[in-house]
Amino acid sequence: MILTRRTMLAAAGALPLLATPGLLSAAEPDLSDLKDMTRGAVPIGPDERAARIARAQALMRASGIGAVLVEAGSSLTYFTGVRWGRSERLTAAVLPAHGEALIITPFFEEPSVRESLGVAAEVRVWQEDEDPLALVAAFLKQRGLATRPVGIEETVRYFAVDGLRRALPAARLVSANPVVRGCRMVKTPAEIALMQMATDVTIAAYRWTWPRVEVGMANTDVGALMSAATRKLGGSPEFSLVLIDEAAALPHGSRRPQVVKPGSVVLMDCGCTVQGYQSDVSRTFVKGSASREVRKVWDDVRAGQATAFAAARIGAPAGSVDDAVRAAYEAKGYGPRYRLPGLSHRTGHGIGMDGHEPVNLVHGETTRLAAGMCFSNEPGLYLPGKFGVRLEDCFHMTATGPKCFSTPPTSLDAPLG
Repeated sequence: MILTRRTMLAAAGALPLLATPGLLSAAEPDLSDLKDMTRGAVPIGPDERAARIARAQALMRASGIGAVLVEAGSSLTYFTGVRWGRSERLTAAVLPAHGEALIITPFFEEPSVRESLGVAAEVRVWQEDEDPLALVAAFLKQRGLATRPVGIEETVRYFAVDGLRRALPAARLVSANPVVRGCRMVKTPAEIALMQMATDVTIAAYRWTWPRVEVGMANTDVGALMSAATRKLGGSPEFSLVLIDEAAALPHGSRRPQVVKPGSVVLMDCGCTVQGYQSDVSRTFVKGSASREVRKVWDDVRAGQATAFAAARIGAPAGSVDDAVRAAYEAKGYGPRYRLPGLSHRTGHGIGMDGHEPVNLVHGETTRLAAGMCFSNEPGLYLPGKFGVRLEDCFHMTATGPKCFSTPPTSLDAPLG
């Protein structure tokens, strides 16, 4: 998937599928042959979360950072287990370079926040007429960290940063990327196992869905089938994007009505979560006979995937993977660079708890590939006014090179492998 922003999926007609289970009420699919594949999923436990905090603290000390501020979201869950949405009322964590973490939350939310707290941590509450950042400042002073740089996790909102600056004017606020990225970019075996399970669910849903696609179906019908299958298989659908013919040339689709016709190109980009970890798999099919042009482009994309996989080597700059793909495509007459017809987006993105995580497989990215990093591999080709082809399989880096979560298809005649 190129972007995970739910607004993009809504614009393409895919988001309502996730929020409206009754879309297929007129003709409910028979899902009786599908079984939950996730019953053996092992959630991330307190020992692993404690190890994450210990790793973050080691990185803080190495970087000279005294503490890190993390707002509600995936990073808060990653370190503390707390699953909480963002609102104007701040719930956040402070990870100090030594000792237990601090959780701050509104007084009336404390019992709910504690339900998912998965590490030893102090919890301090604030009332509706109080400043939550004053609690953070007081904590840092009590821990002797008020004069040390404070790392700000990259998604923390401005009002929280500004509030901390006012509550602790002498503090130097810096990026927490060396700490948070340093932890989250490298997945553990437990994380990779959950991502593998999520991918297995998505592939199984594809295998169930595609044979049931019929001429006359709208793209939303196909997406609803995919979402229904994903749920029955035990995954929580994140997106079931379906693009047909000309809409497939737009990476995130079109609001225009789309219907499967004989010979239609059907591009599907789908993913789910298992225990908070994501999958992201794209496949491009043809309903009926494919034209020679479609076959050529499909084969070129498959070759592009293979080029990216071959370029993903331990120690290589992440951007070199994208460079290898663009060079191969330009040699075939696509582009150059992001021009169309060609590859108008990066080759891949990081993935884990979020569908998109740092870093990306994009030109200029100098971060070197290391074991445990996870990426999508999706060098699509798009022909405006005609169609697009995207094949996407995620992989994780091992000490000996990349390993796919799903097996890339090798032929348009066997698009699921």
